[in-house]
Amino acid sequence: MSEVIRLENIWKIYRVGDVETKALRGVTLTVNRGDLVAIMGPSGSGKSTLLNMLGLLDKPTSGKIFIEGRDVTALSSNEVADVRNRKIGFVFQQFNLVNRLTVLENIELPLIPRGIPRAIRVRRVVEALRMAGGDESWLPKRPNQLSGGQQQRVAIARAIVGEPEIILADEPTGNLDRASAKLVMETFIKLNNAGLTTIIVTHDPEIANCTRKILLLRDGVIKSVEDPNPEKCILRTM
Repeated sequence: MSEVIRLENIWKIYRVGDVETKALRGVTLTVNRGDLVAIMGPSGSGKSTLLNMLGLLDKPTSGKIFIEGRDVTALSSNEVADVRNRKIGFVFQQFNLVNRLTVLENIELPLIPRGIPRAIRVRRVVEALRMAGGDESWLPKRPNQLSGGQQQRVAIARAIVGEPEIILADEPTGNLDRASAKLVMETFIKLNNAGLTTIIVTHDPEIANCTRKILLLRDGVIKSVEDPNPEKCILRTM
């Protein structure tokens, strides 16, 4: 399998006055095309910081990040933003949808800066919403008119409408009941089966056990890489 993301000896140190916090301590990690990976660990272990590095949302204090073999730590901020916008889609625990916009307008947001004509944007929005397990009847609604599980599928549609190669999800089922979490996890598996490399930060072992690889993070270090137990996946336990 070909490499999509590689981190080499990544350190991330935050300094506030005289206080120094080492959020990541020499993390080295390779994610291959088509991987479905869970990142687990206690609060403060560095999971969100690691996801920010994988998503090019923050720069490491030291170390290198490669996307498809390209050293992005050597690029300008504008070049990094272009790689991030074209290669990576993000899904967040809080959905991050704009309630004054319709579902259609929320999903098309990543396409507008690309200058894509409106008719093509609408077609891609409909396709993305279908892929995310949503319904076209949602398109004229506001996000706050939908359930939490429906909003998260809208957020997934927004993440994939730009046709990224990588999906990064930060606690995507953290605000959902188990039935909605199951539907969202089914959606991630379907997208991964269609070829999208997917990395999920989660506290929930029933979500992590639906993936193909579990990274256990503690004190900013990957302590182990474990095989999931499919029998404990949320899709099997309900």
